[in-house]
Order: sequence, then C-alpha cells, then structure tokens
Amino acid sequence: MSVQEVPEIGVLIYPGAQMAAVLGLTDICTVAEGFARSRQGGSHTPMLRVSHWQTPSGGDSPVRVFDTVAESDGLPSVLILPPALGAPIVQKIARSYAGWLSHKHRDGTTLASVCSGVLVLGESGVLRGRTVTTHWAYGDMLRARFPDVGRVDSDRLIIDDGDIITVGGVMAWTDLALKLVDRFLGPTIMLETARHLLVDPPGREQSYYSTFSPRLTHGDAAVLKVQHWLQATEARDVSLPTLAGQAGLEERTFLRRFQKATGFTSTDYCQRLRVGKAQELLQFSSRPIERIAWEVGYGDPSAFRKVFLRIVGLSPREFRQRFQA
Repeated sequence: MSVQEVPEIGVLIYPGAQMAAVLGLTDICTVAEGFARSRQGGSHTPMLRVSHWQTPSGGDSPVRVFDTVAESDGLPSVLILPPALGAPIVQKIARSYAGWLSHKHRDGTTLASVCSGVLVLGESGVLRGRTVTTHWAYGDMLRARFPDVGRVDSDRLIIDDGDIITVGGVMAWTDLALKLVDRFLGPTIMLETARHLLVDPPGREQSYYSTFSPRLTHGDAAVLKVQHWLQATEARDVSLPTLAGQAGLEERTFLRRFQKATGFTSTDYCQRLRVGKAQELLQFSSRPIERIAWEVGYGDPSAFRKVFLRIVGLSPREFRQRFQA
C-alpha cells in the first residue's frame, strides 16, 4: 500500500476543541494501526494515518499541523469535528469553516462530528435532510441553528450515514474511533484494540457483519455527486435514467464509471445502501419487517428478504433476533 492509498483520519482543532478528544482519537487509531501491522508480520508500511488540522495565524483555511505519516498531500478519508470543551463554539467562528468542510465533502471526504462538534459541521450545509445525533443538551440548539436538518435523534449514540457520521455524548469519541478502525482495518482489529484499551466496543460493531462503507475518495466527481445524492435520499429512486441524469452522463458511460469508481454495479450499490438502512431499523426499532421493507424501497417483502440474506448472510428476522438493541 502506497502512502497515497493509506486511509487518513483527520481531526480538526478549532478554537475551544477538546484536546482530550483530539489526542484520544489519535491514540486509539495509532494503537489499532500497530495491531494491524503486527498481523502483517511487523510490516513497516503504514496501515492507517492520523492527522491534525488547524488554521494558522493569519491563514484562511486549516492545514495539517501533525501527521503520523511523513506526507503532506492527499485528501483525508475522514475529517472529525471533536466536541468543544465548555460552551459550544460561537456561530460566527463555526461559519469560518463552512466552505472548507463543504469543499472537502464534495471531493469525497467523509465528515464526522462528536457531541457539540455537530454545530461546526452543520454550518457546511451537509446535514440538510439528514438524520443526525448529538448530546441531548444541544438538540434544541441544533434544530434552531439548522432548521433544514431532517431529524435530530439524540437517543442514538452513533448515526453512520456513509459520508456523514454523527456521534452523541462528549466522550463518545471513543466509539467513533472504534467505528473508524472497524471501517478501515476491520472488526478483528477493532475488537483487539477495544480489549487492549479496556474500552467497550460500539454495539453494532460487535456483530460479525460490518455495515456498508462506500468508497468516496475515488476522484470521479460525477459519480461522487450521485453517491451523495443517494445517501441524502436514502436511495429511494434507483432507476438508471435518474442516476445517469444526476451524474450528467450517458447511461452506458455512467454504468462503466460508477463500477470503476465504487467497485460495485449501481444496482448492487443501491441494494447495499438500502440493506444498511434496514439493518438500523431492525436493530433500533420494533417495526414489522414488511413495513421496514417498504420504508427502504421494496414493495415486495420477499424480494427484500432475498436481497438482505444475500448481502448480510442472515434473514431480517435472524438479524433482529441476534442484534436488536
């Protein structure tokens, strides 16, 4: 794996950011990366990269001020907005990061927030229509500042929307770190890291079946636009003419470029997005399976069950029995 291919987890240090979260995220990911290397026979090749980003004095936008890999270029796989220490960041300061965050998201970086960090993330406009979480104390403030947010569900610890991840409590950066370790290094390394650090792994990651994590850093802007649109609309319309139209491409060209960029056909990709949403509903709600099938876009429950079984390896009923919160 070349340096350019190493997944990079960036943490934004904004005024008032909790440095315990910044350093703790770095430590967890560094420990996990060490375990991953040891499983590769003690390889010296980096497996995961952690960077800190901060706006220099007199600067316009954040730059890397710390990097576990001696390489200053490349697009971060994930950028994390940590919680604030004390009062949440004032809106005027939060807005100064809006354009930079929005640009990184459009280019393929997944954006994540912890606790009040969501108030910085919200300024970028990427939460429009999304379901997000934060600490219960900031729910009303989040709704007031960003009325176009789809829903604020403060009962959830983590909401992973693929290209947007929001996390609740101020110390839940530990859960986010383990989720990202699971995403980039796999569930075995995640569990090994959690045991070593005596940190409880997130409930979802204890399952044998990892959730779908789409590839977003492939560099194809037209395909990325479709991916963001599918995430925001929960893949409700997956017809080829609609997807090709969103990309601004001819249908055959779209199919070829989509599979090259994501590693999946557009049909399989959309099925995995829908099944991922269904897993959350099966795990965190008591809605009937037939209703869940309809909510994620399947009018025929039997077709939904077949797709779910193929992707997850369990039927929807078996998945619920094993992993329902």
